[in-house]
Amino acid sequence: MKSENKHIVVVGSINTDMTVKSGKLPRPGETVLGGVFFKNQGGKGANQAVQMARLGADVTLIGKIGRDQDGKELIKVCKEAGVHTEQILYDDTLPTGSSIVLLEKIPGRKVKKRSIIVPGACMAITVDEICYLEDEIEKYDLVVLQNAVPMEVNEEVARYAYEHQVDVVLNPTPVKKLSKEFMQHITYLIVNEQAAKSMTGVKIHSDWKRDWTRFNLDEARVASAVIRGRGVPTVLVTLGEKGVIMNTPERFYYKKAVEDVELIDPRAAGDAFIGAFCTRICTDDSVGKVLSIANYTAALSIATPGAIESLPTSKKVREYMEQKRDA
Repeated sequence: MKSENKHIVVVGSINTDMTVKSGKLPRPGETVLGGVFFKNQGGKGANQAVQMARLGADVTLIGKIGRDQDGKELIKVCKEAGVHTEQILYDDTLPTGSSIVLLEKIPGRKVKKRSIIVPGACMAITVDEICYLEDEIEKYDLVVLQNAVPMEVNEEVARYAYEHQVDVVLNPTPVKKLSKEFMQHITYLIVNEQAAKSMTGVKIHSDWKRDWTRFNLDEARVASAVIRGRGVPTVLVTLGEKGVIMNTPERFYYKKAVEDVELIDPRAAGDAFIGAFCTRICTDDSVGKVLSIANYTAALSIATPGAIESLPTSKKVREYMEQKRDA
């Protein structure tokens, strides 16, 4: 899996994740004892950038952090992964952003994840601070955005890229209203099924009683078509253990998820998928191969504890693919 050393810029969130894993989450007014608490470096921007770097891409990360210990640790982790951090900005008053992650793990059931993002310095980045990208954007092969920075920043960066014919990937999480012009500047939009429902009102039903990997493909097709109708050429909907669909101007793709994966920690699975997709879509790989590598990367992340720690290298992904195919 050669990366061809493609140049990618990620403009997004750089946060510290604080996670509680418990067998039961509290109802309103209830207090329960948690199981495990752990603190990790993360944020969707940082996670996706680290995954791309570990797969061999040349990645620059742009975001904003506080002048605190959390910020220092995030810079350290990103640098160790090979991410260029020189363009990360600092806020003198706000702390580094954080997210509170609640994992409910009940034996015999899939892990349920709930998250609250406290943006801190992430949302303090301004258009004036990133306007230099207008003159530099064409040196990149791909621009990657999420909804965890101010919308006006995303809109300007996407416009710069569009005017210089650089492809843009948007992972619109958390879900917000997106302008028509902004949508028309996006090349690839990647959402999970919950975000797809929020954006379109279309619920993708699964057959949980018989087999949770079974789902209504027609509903997935409709949800992606609704988003495409707003101006985005290509839409991907990730469906967890059910796989992923990709709706393009040429055709509709469905790729099954990797089977028989031990679910240990799902926190970074979506970012692992996006990081792998972005790394490979810049190459001459077929769409089928791109989706397959992204699925295997996400599966390996799920089977490994941690957030950024779970994001695999290209060597590990290659070995995992060979191991699964030989099984």
